Amino acid sequence: MIPGMTASSSTQPEIADIIRATPFAAELTEAQCTELAKISTLRHLDDGETLIHEGRIDNSVHVLTHGHLAVIKEAEGGKEEHLHTLKPGEIAGAMGFIDGMEHTATLRSLGEAEILSIEREKLESLLQTHPVLVYRVMRGIMRSVHAIVRRMNNQYVQMTNYITKQRGRY
Repeated sequence: MIPGMTASSSTQPEIADIIRATPFAAELTEAQCTELAKISTLRHLDDGETLIHEGRIDNSVHVLTHGHLAVIKEAEGGKEEHLHTLKPGEIAGAMGFIDGMEHTATLRSLGEAEILSIEREKLESLLQTHPVLVYRVMRGIMRSVHAIVRRMNNQYVQMTNYITKQRGRY
């Protein structure tokens, strides 16, 4: 567990109910949600607690179930740039979960928050017994990553149009 965070004492059926409301559940059956609950952890973050540190490796994927998380990038002079705010239902740490590389931003709680976390090793442990479950969870993660890339591409186009004064509103 990440230092400073507390694990919830929720039961597996309660966690399975939470999973049903996440992006992972889009293609999961009831039985698959129950199986995924066995390897998932529900965690509580206090206001200002950091979930993911920029430059560190975290082999977990997280779904924000309650509250908000600030996506923060370290800028020159030690200043922080607030890039985005994650809302309930959004996935955090997906790229680090997939590629095992260092995170490029910090995620910090804005107020109290609750997250559902799945460690990569625990999900991989289901490959032999529940390959369809693993496949569907990974599809859910990739859909989330694709949505982020699509949003960033749109923002890039809008910014380029604004800077070059083409096709934009002024």
